[in-house]
Amino acid sequence: MISRRQTPKALPSRCYVYLTLPGQTEAITAGRYELGVTLTGLPVGHFVYGRNYLSRSDAVELDPVELKLAPGIYETSLQTGVFGAIRDASPDYWGRLVIQRHLGKSQLGEMDYLLLSPQDRPGALGFGLNEKPPAPVRDFNKTLHLEDLQSIAHRLIKDRPLRIRETEQVERLLLRGSTMGGARPKAVVEDDAGLWIAKFSHPKDTWNNARVEQAMLVLAKSCGISVADSKVQSVAGKDVLLVKRFDRERTKAGYHKFRMVSALTLLRAEESPVLTREKWSYVLLAEELRRVSAEPRKDAIELFRRMCFNALISNTDDHPRNHAILARSRAWRLSPAYDLTPSTPVSVEHRDLAMMVGDRGRYANAQNLVSQRRRFHLSEAEAQKIVADTQACVAKTWYKVARAEGVTLADCKKINDAFVYPGFSFPLQTV
Repeated sequence: MISRRQTPKALPSRCYVYLTLPGQTEAITAGRYELGVTLTGLPVGHFVYGRNYLSRSDAVELDPVELKLAPGIYETSLQTGVFGAIRDASPDYWGRLVIQRHLGKSQLGEMDYLLLSPQDRPGALGFGLNEKPPAPVRDFNKTLHLEDLQSIAHRLIKDRPLRIRETEQVERLLLRGSTMGGARPKAVVEDDAGLWIAKFSHPKDTWNNARVEQAMLVLAKSCGISVADSKVQSVAGKDVLLVKRFDRERTKAGYHKFRMVSALTLLRAEESPVLTREKWSYVLLAEELRRVSAEPRKDAIELFRRMCFNALISNTDDHPRNHAILARSRAWRLSPAYDLTPSTPVSVEHRDLAMMVGDRGRYANAQNLVSQRRRFHLSEAEAQKIVADTQACVAKTWYKVARAEGVTLADCKKINDAFVYPGFSFPLQTV
């Protein structure tokens, strides 16, 4: 990591892309990425796989859609010239904020964020200026550091000056692992079971997010959905949600890293829904799973189940960044579900999810969910059964699960209107 005093005025516009192959614990160089501008001033990115890498019998693609394993130069002008798989490995809002505060700068370029972020980013990619990758990170924050991590995170959120000791600890405690998706304050920590994403509270939280999100993960699992392992740990009077990293596997030799690509990348969509709203779609994502998943029918049905669950808990933050595919070996599969959070919109008649679900767009309505069932490899009877079963599971058990996971009575009242809102069952008029 580059310290505040050592930070260059402008980092190079190109870098090497490293990849940890399936079953390995150390990265190799897979290719080279360059970020530039066209003659008209538009950002453009180029990527090329290395010849030595392509000659390997165990070489795998970075991305099954945009960066397939092949010679030649790939080019993109989407997302300011950043390829989707590279964007997925770049810091999120929180990771960028930490880097900015650490360097004393309000804004950096995309290449800066790539090169200044920690090695242990999501998935199996890494970036650097040397052709040879650095040694893998083996020294992680421990769960016993959670109190320090939480304290520093809160000072960063409130934009308060860091104490001298805290300034020195930002790199050690936060920058070592702060790129995992979302805007919530977080860090990567380790215990005897492996690596976890520690998600801290935020001063503007309406309820105890750690307890509520934990309850939603448990509830989703009880509804038959594959979810990330998780637990809540109390630190200095505040709860911290720990979500097990499903893109890592601990071994005696180190950690295996699994490639991971977001649905945003699969859909070739922009970060802002204003630019590519039509691509923010469960239906289109199911179609993409037909092309890239090793078991497309299973993954499409799993996606349909998650879509129903999100509609039934009013998870209006179900954007494409909160869905992903994972490659534990060569094959790609839908990743476990994560970032499942309820919201409480005022309307009891009509609520929209972030992504399109059926013929009536984003409307979180049972008939609308079923309307595109064939794209999810489902008959009408199969789709209706999943909707009915998930609705019954959520309606009958959400409160019991929430209380069992430590959600207070007051917070249960706050989130009560999120579940199975009346408009979910409204009949739709045929056009």
